[in-house]
Amino acid sequence: MDESLSLNEILGFSPEDRILIINADDVGLSYSANVAAVDAMKNGLVTSGSIMVPCPWFPHIAKICREDPSLDFGIHLTHTCEWDNYRWGPVADSCKVRGLIDEEGYLWRDIREVYEHSNIEEAEIEARAQIEKALHFGIDITHLDSHMGTLQYNIEYFPVYIKLAEEYDLPIRMGTPELESSLGGAHLRPLLRQKGILFPDRLIIGQRKEGESSRDYYKRVLRNLPRGVNELFIHPALPSEEMKNIAGSWRERAEDYLLFREDEEIRKIIAEEGIKLIGYRVLREAQRKLRGKA
Repeated sequence: MDESLSLNEILGFSPEDRILIINADDVGLSYSANVAAVDAMKNGLVTSGSIMVPCPWFPHIAKICREDPSLDFGIHLTHTCEWDNYRWGPVADSCKVRGLIDEEGYLWRDIREVYEHSNIEEAEIEARAQIEKALHFGIDITHLDSHMGTLQYNIEYFPVYIKLAEEYDLPIRMGTPELESSLGGAHLRPLLRQKGILFPDRLIIGQRKEGESSRDYYKRVLRNLPRGVNELFIHPALPSEEMKNIAGSWRERAEDYLLFREDEEIRKIIAEEGIKLIGYRVLREAQRKLRGKA
C-alpha cells in the first residue's frame, strides 16, 4: 500500500471530501433492533450495521441478510452481555472459554470482568466462533468491530483484533487516536496501514451538551464533520414493549431510528454540507484489491 495516500484517495475520493459511515450497532440484539436497522438501511441514512452473533435474534437477521445480500453488515464481536434481564452466553464451546462465563452461565456484564477472569486465547476462540457462525449462516461480512470495545480497551487483546482482520481480510473499526495513544497503542494505526488493513480515519465519540437533544447533537456533529472517512455509530430500535423490557436506553434507540430513518432536517444537512455516505463494503473491496485478494 502507498502509505502516502489518504484513505479518501484509496477509496477514490478527493482528499478534501467529507465522508461518513452511519453504522447501526447491536443488530441481532432483538427483533426491534433488527427491523429498525434494516428499515433505516433500506429507506433511511444508515449505511452499514454490526451484528451480535451470540444474541437470540441472530438467526432472524441472518435470514434477512441471505435474502438481500446487498445489505452491508459486519460482526460486532461480542464478549460481554450487559443487560440485567436479557442474557446470552458464548458461541464457542463453553469448555474452551470458561473464563468468559460468569457464575450465572452467561457472558460477563463488563469488559473489566472479562480482563479479570479470561485471557486473549479465549477471546480469540470466541471471536473466531462468532465469525465462523456468521459465515455458516450465509452473511457476507463487511467488517469487524468490538462490542463495548473488549478487543480495543486492553492493548494485550488488540493482536486478536488484527489477526482476525488479516485472516478474514476485513476492515475494522478503530477508536480515536487519542484513546489509542492513552492505552499505549500509538503504533497501531501505522501497523495496520503496513498490513493493508483499512479503518475509518475517526470514530465519532461525541458528547451532548447540557440540555442538547439527540437531533441537535447529530446536527452539530454533521455540520462540523471533518474531511476524511468518519464513522458515526448509532443504536436504532423500534420503541416496542420488547425493547422497553431489555434496555433502559430504549427511548434513545427509538430516537436514533427515527432520526436516521425519516428526519428531513438531518437529510437536508447532509446534502447541504456535501457529505458523502458510504458503507463498510466500500472499505472491504478497496482493502482486498490493495492486498491482491479481490
